Amino acid sequence: MDMRELVLRRAADADAGAVAEVWLRSFAAALPGVRRAHSDDEVRSWFRDFVVPEQETWVALAADTVVGLLVLGDEGGAGGEGGELEQLYLDPDRRGRGIGDRLVDLAKCRRPSGLALWTFQVNAPARRFYERHGFVAVAHTDGRHNEEREPDVRYVWDPRR
Repeated sequence: MDMRELVLRRAADADAGAVAEVWLRSFAAALPGVRRAHSDDEVRSWFRDFVVPEQETWVALAADTVVGLLVLGDEGGAGGEGGELEQLYLDPDRRGRGIGDRLVDLAKCRRPSGLALWTFQVNAPARRFYERHGFVAVAHTDGRHNEEREPDVRYVWDPRR
């Protein structure tokens, strides 16, 4: 795919269904051993009723098809670490094509004072991806505080480092 053909834009309400489907496909492909805390329909409702209308949600479009999503939390909402990178998911068939790089660059532009995020410890490809983009692991947990009860890791990108 020619990256010049990729469009990044704020998600509209009409995108919620496609965004949820990318999230569902990506989670299933990347984390087959992780128990999901919510059904497919609950995930779809969450994106439709909360994420897209209430949060800063971006989509990556290729030929008018949603192929990636980015959700950012409020600036200053990450415990002094800048903003929260809440969600970054790609259609599994589109991984490794630079779409995630573009979305992380967008997140850094939108939250220039820094970003923080959580990812599961078992998600080695995501961990390598974030580390490649300058995120540093600052905490590891046993998962007791996430809905999946899966050990996770906290990453921070601090542009002052």
